[in-house]
Amino acid sequence: MAQAILDFEKPIIELEQKMEELRRYADNPDIAKELSRIEKQVTQLQQSIYAGLTRWQKVQLARHPDRPYTLDYIGLITKDFVELHGDRTVKDDKAIVGGFAWLDKYSVMIIGHQKGRDTKSNLYRNFGMPNPEGYRKALRLMKLAEKFKRPVITLLDTPGAYPGLEAEERGQAEAIARNLLEMSRLRVPIIVVIIGEGASGGALGIGIGDRILMLESTWYSVISPESCSSILWRSWDFKEQAAEALQLTASDLKKQGIIDVIVPEPIGGAHRNHEEMARILKETLLDELGHLLKIKTEKLIERRVEKFSKMGATSG
Repeated sequence: MAQAILDFEKPIIELEQKMEELRRYADNPDIAKELSRIEKQVTQLQQSIYAGLTRWQKVQLARHPDRPYTLDYIGLITKDFVELHGDRTVKDDKAIVGGFAWLDKYSVMIIGHQKGRDTKSNLYRNFGMPNPEGYRKALRLMKLAEKFKRPVITLLDTPGAYPGLEAEERGQAEAIARNLLEMSRLRVPIIVVIIGEGASGGALGIGIGDRILMLESTWYSVISPESCSSILWRSWDFKEQAAEALQLTASDLKKQGIIDVIVPEPIGGAHRNHEEMARILKETLLDELGHLLKIKTEKLIERRVEKFSKMGATSG
């Protein structure tokens, strides 16, 4: 599959391609010197470009088709993953995956949205948009984790809950609302990680937790920039302005107190180095689990409810 290149990445890619050509002749001292110069130039250019990304450009990065998805992270940071299927009512929703796994010394329940890499797999995964049975499967797995006293980790990456008529007929809103209620009082630690797109209730349906982590180049909002633009301006042409107004990036949400931790990504974004991104995330998760597992259950739930109760601003 051809590498997807965003517009602002093109100058970096061009220099990297030039580096690859020069490496064939690296035995030549003059070429080796030129290669070293270009390598420094690439590093400086990466730092400059990615430090100055607009909110819309970060939305594009969060959607990059080469970014690691839930199953990629599970394969890279856990061992002995046992995937569990079905909501015991309708069917197994392929847009949400989950199961028990070992994260170093911790046995955890890990659940997340799953997108596809091509047309066939995206159709199979419904483009990462869960139906009600996906949220009910997630809740079933969380309750199983609670029964066996295992912490829960959720990975959020969805353009939204599936908006089809059949999803509404099977109770999409009720399924998400039920998850919000049950997750708020689940008697085990919950760590939520936004690994890509965090769109509306589709993300929030598995997004209530004790600690909310957000990868550096991701977004999390009540609505996507395109949908916001279509409502306010009757056109998608104003999506960049909408992204600025929504303040949906990790740094925005950290300032607002919505998230707790910004997880740094490798230079260039998670899509450029899956292994390094997984290593950083794993270290962060282990640190968070170490702290959360020391807190007594009643105190944990009390803090969780208080955390979400304080969100948002009201005027007297």
